[in-house]
Amino acid sequence: MTAVLHTENLTKMYGQNHALTDANLDIPQGKVVGLVGPNGAGKSTLLGMTCGLIAPTSGVIKVLGNRPASNSAQLSKVGFVAQDTPVYAGLSIEDHLKMGAHLNKTWDQQLADRRIKQVGLNPKQKAGRLSGGQKAQLALTIAAAKRPELLIFDEPVAALDPLARNQFMVNLMEFVSELNVTVILSSHLISDLERVCDYLILLASSQVQLAGEVDKLLAQHQRLAGARSDFDDQPADVDVITADHRGSRDSVLIVRNSAGTPIPGTVSSSEPVDLEDMVIAYMTRAANPSATRNLTEKPLEAQR
Repeated sequence: MTAVLHTENLTKMYGQNHALTDANLDIPQGKVVGLVGPNGAGKSTLLGMTCGLIAPTSGVIKVLGNRPASNSAQLSKVGFVAQDTPVYAGLSIEDHLKMGAHLNKTWDQQLADRRIKQVGLNPKQKAGRLSGGQKAQLALTIAAAKRPELLIFDEPVAALDPLARNQFMVNLMEFVSELNVTVILSSHLISDLERVCDYLILLASSQVQLAGEVDKLLAQHQRLAGARSDFDDQPADVDVITADHRGSRDSVLIVRNSAGTPIPGTVSSSEPVDLEDMVIAYMTRAANPSATRNLTEKPLEAQR
Protein backbone atom coordinates (compact mmCIF):
# COMPACT_ATOMS: atom_id res chain seq x y z
CA MET A 1 0.00 0.00 0.00
CA THR A 2 1.35 3.43 -0.97
CA ALA A 3 2.23 5.61 2.00
CA VAL A 4 0.21 8.78 2.34
CA LEU A 5 3.38 10.66 3.27
CA HIS A 6 6.87 9.34 2.62
CA THR A 7 10.02 11.34 3.35
CA GLU A 8 13.71 10.54 3.21
CA ASN A 9 16.18 12.88 4.91
CA LEU A 10 13.77 15.74 4.24
CA THR A 11 15.41 19.04 5.13
CA LYS A 12 14.35 22.67 4.91
CA MET A 13 16.67 25.57 5.70
CA TYR A 14 15.98 29.28 5.83
CA GLY A 15 19.39 30.83 5.44
CA GLN A 16 21.59 29.10 8.00
CA ASN A 17 18.64 28.01 10.16
CA HIS A 18 17.25 24.48 10.04
CA ALA A 19 13.44 24.45 10.02
CA LEU A 20 13.38 20.69 9.47
CA THR A 21 16.34 18.31 9.51
CA ASP A 22 16.65 14.83 7.98
CA ALA A 23 13.03 13.83 8.53
CA ASN A 24 12.25 10.20 7.69
CA LEU A 25 8.55 9.32 7.76
CA ASP A 26 6.20 6.69 6.36
CA ILE A 27 2.57 7.37 7.23
CA PRO A 28 0.16 4.60 6.20
CA GLN A 29 -3.25 5.35 4.71
CA GLY A 30 -6.38 5.57 6.82
CA LYS A 31 -4.77 7.14 9.90
CA VAL A 32 -5.68 10.23 11.89
CA VAL A 33 -2.24 11.65 12.53
CA GLY A 34 -1.46 14.05 15.36
CA LEU A 35 1.48 16.37 14.64
CA VAL A 36 2.85 17.89 17.83
CA GLY A 37 5.82 19.89 19.00
CA PRO A 38 6.80 23.28 20.42
CA ASN A 39 6.63 26.49 18.41
CA GLY A 40 9.41 26.59 15.84
CA ALA A 41 9.80 22.80 15.76
CA GLY A 42 9.05 22.57 12.02
CA LYS A 43 5.39 21.52 12.05
CA SER A 44 4.10 24.21 9.66
CA THR A 45 7.16 23.71 7.46
CA LEU A 46 6.44 19.99 7.15
CA LEU A 47 2.78 20.64 6.34
CA GLY A 48 3.71 23.32 3.82
CA MET A 49 6.03 20.91 2.01
CA THR A 50 3.35 18.21 2.10
CA CYS A 51 0.94 20.60 0.35
CA GLY A 52 3.56 21.76 -2.14
CA LEU A 53 3.55 25.32 -0.81
CA ILE A 54 7.17 25.07 0.38
CA ALA A 55 10.04 23.53 -1.58
CA PRO A 56 12.47 21.36 0.39
CA THR A 57 16.14 22.26 0.56
CA SER A 58 17.14 18.61 0.21
CA GLY A 59 15.76 15.12 0.62
CA VAL A 60 12.72 13.34 -0.77
CA ILE A 61 9.03 13.88 -0.13
CA LYS A 62 6.16 11.98 -1.74
CA VAL A 63 2.48 12.46 -1.04
CA LEU A 64 0.24 9.59 -2.12
CA GLY A 65 3.14 8.32 -4.21
CA ASN A 66 3.85 11.55 -6.11
CA ARG A 67 5.64 14.86 -5.74
CA PRO A 68 3.45 17.35 -3.85
CA ALA A 69 1.35 19.66 -6.07
CA SER A 70 2.93 18.17 -9.20
CA ASN A 71 -0.27 18.55 -11.23
CA SER A 72 -3.97 19.33 -10.92
CA ALA A 73 -4.86 15.71 -10.20
CA GLN A 74 -2.38 15.65 -7.32
CA LEU A 75 -3.72 18.94 -5.97
CA SER A 76 -7.25 17.57 -5.92
CA LYS A 77 -6.17 14.72 -3.66
CA VAL A 78 -5.15 17.02 -0.80
CA GLY A 79 -7.35 19.33 1.27
CA PHE A 80 -5.58 21.93 3.41
CA VAL A 81 -6.86 24.21 6.17
CA ALA A 82 -4.19 26.69 7.25
CA GLN A 83 -3.81 28.40 10.61
CA ASP A 84 -6.70 30.67 11.61
CA THR A 85 -8.94 28.88 9.03
CA PRO A 86 -8.65 31.70 6.45
CA VAL A 87 -11.72 32.62 4.40
CA TYR A 88 -12.55 35.58 2.16
CA ALA A 89 -14.33 38.17 4.30
CA GLY A 90 -16.15 39.84 1.39
CA LEU A 91 -17.56 36.62 -0.04
CA SER A 92 -20.68 34.88 1.17
CA ILE A 93 -20.72 31.24 2.22
CA GLU A 94 -22.52 30.49 -1.04
CA ASP A 95 -19.74 32.26 -2.99
CA HIS A 96 -17.12 30.11 -1.24
CA LEU A 97 -18.95 26.94 -2.27
CA LYS A 98 -19.27 28.15 -5.87
CA MET A 99 -15.55 28.88 -5.95
CA GLY A 100 -14.82 25.45 -4.55
CA ALA A 101 -16.94 23.84 -7.25
CA HIS A 102 -15.18 25.88 -9.96
CA LEU A 103 -11.68 24.99 -8.78
CA ASN A 104 -12.15 21.30 -7.98
CA LYS A 105 -13.24 18.66 -10.47
CA THR A 106 -14.03 16.24 -7.66
CA TRP A 107 -16.25 18.74 -5.81
CA ASP A 108 -19.24 17.21 -4.01
CA GLN A 109 -21.92 19.93 -3.94
CA GLN A 110 -24.42 17.71 -2.16
CA LEU A 111 -21.98 17.09 0.66
CA ALA A 112 -21.14 20.82 0.92
CA ASP A 113 -24.80 21.90 1.02
CA ARG A 114 -25.68 19.25 3.55
CA ARG A 115 -22.85 20.14 5.93
CA ILE A 116 -23.52 23.88 5.72
CA LYS A 117 -27.16 23.21 6.65
CA GLN A 118 -26.16 20.76 9.39
CA VAL A 119 -23.97 23.30 11.20
CA GLY A 120 -26.61 26.02 10.87
CA LEU A 121 -24.86 28.45 8.51
CA ASN A 122 -26.77 30.85 6.25
CA PRO A 123 -25.42 30.53 2.68
CA LYS A 124 -26.09 34.24 2.05
CA GLN A 125 -24.04 35.44 5.03
CA LYS A 126 -20.68 37.12 4.40
CA ALA A 127 -17.73 35.15 5.72
CA GLY A 128 -16.36 38.26 7.41
CA ARG A 129 -19.33 38.28 9.77
CA LEU A 130 -18.88 34.69 10.93
CA SER A 131 -17.60 33.72 14.36
CA GLY A 132 -14.30 31.87 14.69
CA GLY A 133 -16.11 28.55 15.06
CA GLN A 134 -18.29 29.23 12.01
CA LYS A 135 -15.24 30.12 9.91
CA ALA A 136 -13.62 26.88 10.98
CA GLN A 137 -16.74 24.94 9.95
CA LEU A 138 -16.78 26.66 6.55
CA ALA A 139 -13.09 25.92 5.96
CA LEU A 140 -13.60 22.29 7.01
CA THR A 141 -16.58 21.93 4.67
CA ILE A 142 -14.65 23.36 1.70
CA ALA A 143 -11.66 21.10 2.33
CA ALA A 144 -13.83 17.99 2.70
CA ALA A 145 -16.12 18.72 -0.27
CA LYS A 146 -13.09 18.32 -2.54
CA ARG A 147 -13.33 14.64 -1.51
CA PRO A 148 -9.56 14.46 -1.01
CA GLU A 149 -7.56 11.43 0.01
CA LEU A 150 -5.59 13.49 2.54
CA LEU A 151 -6.89 16.28 4.79
CA ILE A 152 -4.30 18.54 6.43
CA PHE A 153 -5.02 20.94 9.29
CA ASP A 154 -2.48 23.38 10.71
CA GLU A 155 -3.65 24.45 14.20
CA PRO A 156 -7.29 24.79 13.09
CA VAL A 157 -8.84 25.12 16.55
CA ALA A 158 -6.21 27.07 18.48
CA ALA A 159 -8.31 30.25 18.64
CA LEU A 160 -11.69 28.59 19.26
CA ASP A 161 -13.57 28.41 22.53
CA PRO A 162 -14.01 24.92 24.06
CA LEU A 163 -17.53 24.42 22.67
CA ALA A 164 -16.59 25.42 19.12
CA ARG A 165 -13.43 23.33 19.34
CA ASN A 166 -15.38 20.28 20.43
CA GLN A 167 -17.92 20.70 17.63
CA PHE A 168 -15.14 21.06 15.07
CA MET A 169 -13.49 17.82 16.25
CA VAL A 170 -16.81 15.98 16.18
CA ASN A 171 -17.48 17.13 12.61
CA LEU A 172 -13.94 16.29 11.57
CA MET A 173 -14.34 12.70 12.74
CA GLU A 174 -17.66 12.47 10.90
CA PHE A 175 -15.83 13.41 7.71
CA VAL A 176 -13.12 10.84 8.43
CA SER A 177 -15.78 8.14 8.71
CA GLU A 178 -17.79 9.31 5.70
CA LEU A 179 -14.91 9.95 3.28
CA ASN A 180 -12.46 7.27 4.45
CA VAL A 181 -9.80 9.97 4.37
CA THR A 182 -6.37 10.22 6.03
CA VAL A 183 -5.93 13.26 8.29
CA ILE A 184 -2.84 15.08 9.53
CA LEU A 185 -3.78 17.42 12.38
CA SER A 186 -1.26 19.80 13.92
CA SER A 187 -2.17 21.00 17.39
CA HIS A 188 -0.78 22.03 20.78
CA LEU A 189 -3.92 20.67 22.44
CA ILE A 190 -2.87 17.17 23.42
CA SER A 191 -6.26 16.38 24.95
CA ASP A 192 -7.93 16.91 21.57
CA LEU A 193 -5.40 14.74 19.78
CA GLU A 194 -5.76 12.00 22.39
CA ARG A 195 -9.48 11.78 21.55
CA VAL A 196 -9.11 11.35 17.80
CA CYS A 197 -5.58 10.40 16.71
CA ASP A 198 -4.25 6.89 16.22
CA TYR A 199 -0.83 7.93 14.85
CA LEU A 200 1.66 10.44 16.23
CA ILE A 201 4.51 12.52 14.84
CA LEU A 202 6.48 14.51 17.40
CA LEU A 203 8.84 17.23 16.16
CA ALA A 204 11.27 19.13 18.37
CA SER A 205 14.50 21.00 17.62
CA SER A 206 13.63 20.64 13.89
CA GLN A 207 13.85 16.84 14.04
CA VAL A 208 11.46 13.90 14.24
CA GLN A 209 11.73 12.71 17.84
CA LEU A 210 9.01 10.08 17.68
CA ALA A 211 6.64 8.63 15.09
CA GLY A 212 4.29 5.68 15.10
CA GLU A 213 0.91 4.28 16.09
CA VAL A 214 -0.23 5.81 19.36
CA ASP A 215 -1.21 2.53 21.05
CA LYS A 216 2.14 0.91 20.25
CA LEU A 217 4.13 3.95 21.38
CA LEU A 218 2.26 4.18 24.67
CA ALA A 219 2.79 0.46 25.29
CA GLN A 220 6.56 0.97 24.92
CA HIS A 221 6.81 3.76 27.51
CA GLN A 222 6.73 3.58 31.30
CA ARG A 223 7.15 5.82 34.30
CA LEU A 224 9.57 4.30 36.80
CA ALA A 225 10.09 5.49 40.36
CA GLY A 226 12.50 4.41 43.02
CA ALA A 227 15.68 5.12 44.88
CA ARG A 228 18.54 6.44 42.74
CA SER A 229 20.48 3.25 43.40
CA ASP A 230 17.64 1.21 41.83
CA PHE A 231 18.64 2.55 38.41
CA ASP A 232 22.37 1.87 38.57
CA ASP A 233 22.05 -1.28 36.45
CA GLN A 234 19.31 -0.45 33.98
CA PRO A 235 19.32 -2.63 30.82
CA ALA A 236 21.20 -1.01 27.94
CA ASP A 237 18.21 -1.26 25.57
CA VAL A 238 15.95 0.77 27.88
CA ASP A 239 16.11 4.37 26.64
CA VAL A 240 15.80 7.01 29.36
CA ILE A 241 13.77 9.89 27.95
CA THR A 242 13.71 12.07 31.08
CA ALA A 243 15.10 11.63 34.57
CA ASP A 244 13.76 13.68 37.45
CA HIS A 245 16.13 13.36 40.40
CA ARG A 246 14.25 14.37 43.54
CA GLY A 247 16.86 15.21 46.12
CA SER A 248 19.77 12.90 46.73
CA ARG A 249 17.83 9.65 47.01
CA ASP A 250 14.82 9.35 44.73
CA SER A 251 14.34 9.44 40.96
CA VAL A 252 11.39 9.34 38.56
CA LEU A 253 12.13 8.27 35.00
CA ILE A 254 10.15 8.07 31.79
CA VAL A 255 11.70 5.38 29.63
CA ARG A 256 11.13 3.71 26.29
CA ASN A 257 11.33 -0.05 26.52
CA SER A 258 10.73 -1.09 22.91
CA ALA A 259 11.93 -4.66 23.39
CA GLY A 260 9.88 -5.28 26.54
CA THR A 261 13.03 -5.94 28.57
CA PRO A 262 12.22 -6.87 32.20
CA ILE A 263 12.75 -3.95 34.56
CA PRO A 264 14.87 -4.80 37.65
CA GLY A 265 12.70 -5.80 40.58
CA THR A 266 14.37 -3.25 42.83
CA VAL A 267 12.47 -0.41 41.09
CA SER A 268 9.70 0.52 43.50
CA SER A 269 7.00 1.35 40.94
CA SER A 270 6.31 1.10 37.22
CA GLU A 271 3.22 2.53 35.57
CA PRO A 272 2.01 3.45 32.07
CA VAL A 273 2.18 7.00 30.75
CA ASP A 274 -0.50 8.90 28.88
CA LEU A 275 -0.03 10.77 25.61
CA GLU A 276 0.69 14.11 27.29
CA ASP A 277 3.30 12.57 29.60
CA MET A 278 5.07 11.01 26.63
CA VAL A 279 4.97 14.14 24.46
CA ILE A 280 6.26 16.42 27.24
CA ALA A 281 9.06 13.97 28.03
CA TYR A 282 10.41 14.03 24.48
CA MET A 283 10.02 17.79 24.20
CA THR A 284 11.89 18.19 27.48
CA ARG A 285 14.74 15.98 26.31
CA ALA A 286 15.04 17.83 23.01
CA ALA A 287 15.13 21.19 24.79
CA ASN A 288 17.50 20.03 27.51
CA PRO A 289 19.57 16.92 26.69
CA SER A 290 21.18 17.06 30.12
CA ALA A 291 17.81 15.98 31.56
CA THR A 292 18.96 12.41 30.87
CA ARG A 293 22.38 12.80 32.46
CA ASN A 294 24.09 9.67 33.77
CA LEU A 295 21.90 8.25 36.50
CA THR A 296 24.91 7.47 38.66
CA GLU A 297 25.92 11.14 38.73
CA LYS A 298 25.03 12.68 42.06
CA PRO A 299 22.77 15.72 41.94
CA LEU A 300 24.35 19.01 42.95
CA GLU A 301 22.65 19.11 46.35
CA ALA A 302 24.18 15.71 47.18
CA GLN A 303 27.67 16.85 46.17
CA ARG A 304 27.76 19.71 48.66
